[in-house]
Amino acid sequence: MSFAQPSLKGRALRLLSGREYSRAELERKLKTHEETSGELVRALDELQAKGFISEQRVVESVINRRSAKLGTARIRQELQGKGLDPQAVTDAVASLKATELSRAREVWRKKFGAKSDGVVTDAVERGKQMRFLAARGFGGDVIRRVVSGGAGDDALDE
Repeated sequence: MSFAQPSLKGRALRLLSGREYSRAELERKLKTHEETSGELVRALDELQAKGFISEQRVVESVINRRSAKLGTARIRQELQGKGLDPQAVTDAVASLKATELSRAREVWRKKFGAKSDGVVTDAVERGKQMRFLAARGFGGDVIRRVVSGGAGDDALDE
């Protein structure tokens, strides 16, 4: 082993120093650097046992970074893409649903608030705003409530 070739554990720690990674993500990234069979599994087992790899921290990190900009569907897709436990993803998504309307309103306000008085009457503009929110992963009922300007619907938030 030389200084030019860091160990698998070293590579994993370098990746983890930048952000949280799930075990599946680390396996995908480091698979090409594995020299002997089972070496990667042992290194990741050791890092997980020491607490360097944590699914819960990955979930919290994604929610922290992305929930202000994205809807529940996009965040679910991102969490599933990281190879996390389906139950952890389901629990995280359930907690996000309660705030989806307020998050969607904030995203809409940042993008369109200065251009609009809160009620969109032009069908073309309405469609543009609805597509924007849908691309961010917000649900159809939430999108309709936001674009229709239902400011009095706050009492209906779940």
